[in-house]
Amino acid sequence: MTIVTFPRHRRRLIAICAATVALHFVTINWVSGRIGAAQRERDEEKNVISAALRLAPPPAPVEAEPVDTPAPPKPKPRPKPPKPAAPPPEEAAPVAEPAAAEAGPAEPAAAPQDAAQDAVQAAQPGAEPATPAVESAQAQSNAASNAAPPADLKRWQVALPPSAKFELDVIRKDADGTNWSGSASIGWESDGSSYKATQEVGISLLIARVNLLEVNSVGTINEFGIAPAKFTEKRRNRSATATHFNQQEQKITFSSSERSVPLTAGAQDRATVLFQLAGIGRADVNQFGKPLDILVGEDRNAQVYSFLLVGEDEIETKMGKLVTWHLARPPKPGSYSAKLDIWLAPSLDWYPVQIRNTEGNGAVTTQIVTRIIK
Repeated sequence: MTIVTFPRHRRRLIAICAATVALHFVTINWVSGRIGAAQRERDEEKNVISAALRLAPPPAPVEAEPVDTPAPPKPKPRPKPPKPAAPPPEEAAPVAEPAAAEAGPAEPAAAPQDAAQDAVQAAQPGAEPATPAVESAQAQSNAASNAAPPADLKRWQVALPPSAKFELDVIRKDADGTNWSGSASIGWESDGSSYKATQEVGISLLIARVNLLEVNSVGTINEFGIAPAKFTEKRRNRSATATHFNQQEQKITFSSSERSVPLTAGAQDRATVLFQLAGIGRADVNQFGKPLDILVGEDRNAQVYSFLLVGEDEIETKMGKLVTWHLARPPKPGSYSAKLDIWLAPSLDWYPVQIRNTEGNGAVTTQIVTRIIK
């Protein structure tokens, strides 16, 4: 084998030529790449879609068509309230204090006792409910009506009925429809110069009777009828109160308040006012043709009760049908909101045989005689 050798200058020439060829190749390849890239960029630019968001111009305002709206009617003038009658003194409670308890929760046993004892005063003839809210209202009413009673109260002819003991059924319906039942007893003793009046009121719970109220009144009898000296009242779970009729000092004072009221002739208390009315009827029935105004001392104040003759009624009792004269003491704004109705039986010495107290909230307590023992 023969090896061909080139001279050194030729080898150099060959190397330069080879390097030149390689450099040209690289240059051509680079230029081709750049041209291809530029072409691709132009093609991409052709494929790009430009989008721009423009705010739409606000719509032209649409003019609302006028709507014919009728003018509002002119308010009708409110009727003027009637002028209230002159506020009479706070109501007093006549004799038979209803045994029905004031409407309280309709729960058995202890709960009815507590509710009932507060309602006993409301059940009394002419008395308002003894709940705390009402007592507060009564206190304000008493303060407003603490003026001296009129000194010109008419003096009535009186022929008091004979001594007797009364037994009564008591039925009460509260404003919310709750029903209560109980019993009451009234005692009237008189020897012509002095008297004693008693009352007891209770409610029936299952087989037991709970005594809720005890009332006592003692005094004398004069030309104006019954003249009380001391009236006491004791309600269950409450302290006893006393009302004093001082005949010498001519004033009425109260153990449960500091006020005093001038004593007028013919003044009564809650236990005697019913028998005073009976005595007026026995003396002269024509006296019922005019309003009967009687000052009645209560546990904290004294009020003028004004009784009106309603008419003649026949009522049903356990003693049979009785023909009665119906007297009523309507509510008086500013003094008391309860209505008091009394039925007197002329055939039975004008004794009270039915008593009904209707409170301002609609609760009604009725006492109906079941027996009279002379």
